[in-house]
Amino acid sequence: MQNPILSPLKGEYTRRQFVKTAGIALAAAGSPFKSASSKSKNSFKAIVFDGFVIFNPKPVYALADMFFGDKSAELCALWRTKQFEYSWIRTAAKLYADFWHVTEDALVYAAKKTGVSLSSDHKAQLMNRFLGLDIWPDVLPGLKMLKDQGLSLSFLSNFTVNMMESSLSHNQLTHFFDHKLSTDAVGEFKPSPAAYQMGVDTLKLKKGEIIFAAFGAWDAAGAKLFGYPTFWVNRAHSQAEELGIVPDGVGYNLKDLLSFAKG
Repeated sequence: MQNPILSPLKGEYTRRQFVKTAGIALAAAGSPFKSASSKSKNSFKAIVFDGFVIFNPKPVYALADMFFGDKSAELCALWRTKQFEYSWIRTAAKLYADFWHVTEDALVYAAKKTGVSLSSDHKAQLMNRFLGLDIWPDVLPGLKMLKDQGLSLSFLSNFTVNMMESSLSHNQLTHFFDHKLSTDAVGEFKPSPAAYQMGVDTLKLKKGEIIFAAFGAWDAAGAKLFGYPTFWVNRAHSQAEELGIVPDGVGYNLKDLLSFAKG
């Protein structure tokens, strides 16, 4: 099963299949991306990004490795799994808590389950690392190229606004993004349609004019089901989901996303 957070050890995703409306069945052969044949050149006006397309979570897990050594791989794998399972359970059960609290709850659970002694200091340092995430190497030049195409760029993320703003400030990227849309605004995590609807409502554009750039296969499926032209930035070359839902494009970095956006 696959998890949408990048593994710090082997670059693979591991997650449990929890939501039936998530995932894709995708065969990406030949070119690393494919264009949406129904869209003409320059018909896209905006891109909305999942947070992990821009921010690289690996330093969080490297910090855990410093703290917990041989136990860190098991702890981080479970932490990643529970981080998203809890978000989906809370959405389904109408017991919303923001992604910061979900992430903290998942960490505490993972520590208890793996028998790791999680001090208050270690917990604080691990959590605070999510307030200053680094970016992937291609992000800065990629954002510049996308802006040069006249595209509006925004986040549509499970992250809290504070998580997005603090990591943007950490990397001096705030000026690239027009909106920072958090699921906090609707009280439901992706892949809930209410979460994806924020992009349409805020940008005042048609679904077909907005590219959704997903990090996880489950998110690509949710966005595609909602009706966005969807590009899966599959940075870890991960295995696709098996739900018969195919995104409009797939690639490995923002350069591939740019090629897709140009048509």
